[in-house]
Amino acid sequence: MNKTITFSLSALLLAPLPAMADHTVIDGMDFGPLAQLVGSWKSVDSGGVDISPAQEGTAQGKGAPAITPFYETMTFEVAADAVNASEQTLVALYYKQEVFRKADDSKFHDQRGYFIYDQENQIVYNSFCVPRTTCVTAEGPAGNNMTLVMSSRGVAESNFMKDKASTTGFSMNIKIDGDTLTYSQSTILSIYDGEFAHTDSSVLERVSN
Repeated sequence: MNKTITFSLSALLLAPLPAMADHTVIDGMDFGPLAQLVGSWKSVDSGGVDISPAQEGTAQGKGAPAITPFYETMTFEVAADAVNASEQTLVALYYKQEVFRKADDSKFHDQRGYFIYDQENQIVYNSFCVPRTTCVTAEGPAGNNMTLVMSSRGVAESNFMKDKASTTGFSMNIKIDGDTLTYSQSTILSIYDGEFAHTDSSVLERVSN
């Protein structure tokens, strides 16, 4: 027996659309803008630029600006969540950053840390360590274009670094735009009896999720 099936155009037009994927949620937890970082990234062809205080015995001279073109890789992956003092709920991405000189492909910077998201207060933290016996925590409002500034007690360093090359300030701007990641940062150092702004800037592109 043949049956005639009819469709109501008005019913179709008024039917709710399927829910769009929420790109801020990973494994049931809201990572806000940090969700976009998960995966691996590498420098675009132009790479980045590091300006740091030159070492004694270099062509630039101790404490003069040393300019180093570089390329780098960064990888972000989901870490654990945490509750602080029964009040603050956090989720975190672990990241590693490896930076290489363009001149000879040698690695001159290695950084490991966490980008951390406080959904209720809309704050992002960058908490990291470098193998110079220095660790830093910076924080700022969450978003796709963020400025993170060193917390009031945001540095831990060895006694040697405190006396010889202390970190007195840190700020970072990081912008996430689809598959492009742009950052610039400044680390204020008390070194060689003066103050030096050690800066880095780079643009990266996503290579895998």
